[in-house]
Amino acid sequence: MKALYFRMPKTEIESFRVQIDKMPYFYDTLHYHPELQITLILKSKGTLFAGDGIHRFQPLDVLVMGSNLPHVLRNDQEYYDPNSQEEAHAISVFLKKESLGKGFLDLPEMQPVKELWHQASRGIRIRHQTPNYLTEQLESIEETQGLQRVVQLLNIFESITRVNAQNREFLSSAAFSSPQKDTDNQRLNDVIDYVMKNYTREIKLGEIAEVAHMTAEAFCRYFKLRTRKTFSGFLNEIRIGNACQMLLTEQYNVSEVCFACGFNNLSNFNRQFKKFTQLTPSQYLKEYCFTGRN
Repeated sequence: MKALYFRMPKTEIESFRVQIDKMPYFYDTLHYHPELQITLILKSKGTLFAGDGIHRFQPLDVLVMGSNLPHVLRNDQEYYDPNSQEEAHAISVFLKKESLGKGFLDLPEMQPVKELWHQASRGIRIRHQTPNYLTEQLESIEETQGLQRVVQLLNIFESITRVNAQNREFLSSAAFSSPQKDTDNQRLNDVIDYVMKNYTREIKLGEIAEVAHMTAEAFCRYFKLRTRKTFSGFLNEIRIGNACQMLLTEQYNVSEVCFACGFNNLSNFNRQFKKFTQLTPSQYLKEYCFTGRN
């Protein structure tokens, strides 16, 4: 797999692009592009990698990805099953700073949007439990054309800037504004792909270093510099994210989830689970499953 500089197709009759993705699973290669991206997840779930952050995504998430922020939406494994009935569905808007005219963001009235653009260099997620005005605006922009589409875009920006700070979160601990080296992205993409396919078993350092075509020592330095995480911490974060998803299905008990996600004993699983969620597995079940939230 090759990490890409992603070029958005554009015609002479549009200043920004609205894209509908409806497929068995989302494009699963780490990539970046100069456009700001606003995405509404309509169907599907999985793991989101953005900058140095790892998060779960689910329906009704609104994601704002800044220019040149490396990211990938990696669906859960069942989406890759040839017989799967699952579907990935999202609506995205892509635009550059100059899409609405040079200097447009410098207008006094556009200062909240200019600040949002700056914040998007770290990636932003806005999570919803039910449809609302913002999700409806994004879902309906596909049906607009011409000036009406531009007005709808401005309404979407206004709605995002009005979201309370406690209802949005940054996806990456650091900002990304400069294009990344393709060789670095390809190496990291290979590592992510390998981990997502093998996290349910032990992955030794020498094994993953070989995937990156590096010595174990060089890989540790590279991975920490590139992701601000140790590889073991990254692996545990992937495992706990998937453990949370398994617990929410209410089809597995804690012990089954522990071993299915690659941990070899319950005490370590419980310790790592609390480290990443601030809750024990039993507390997590009580908090999220029994209250009916997801």
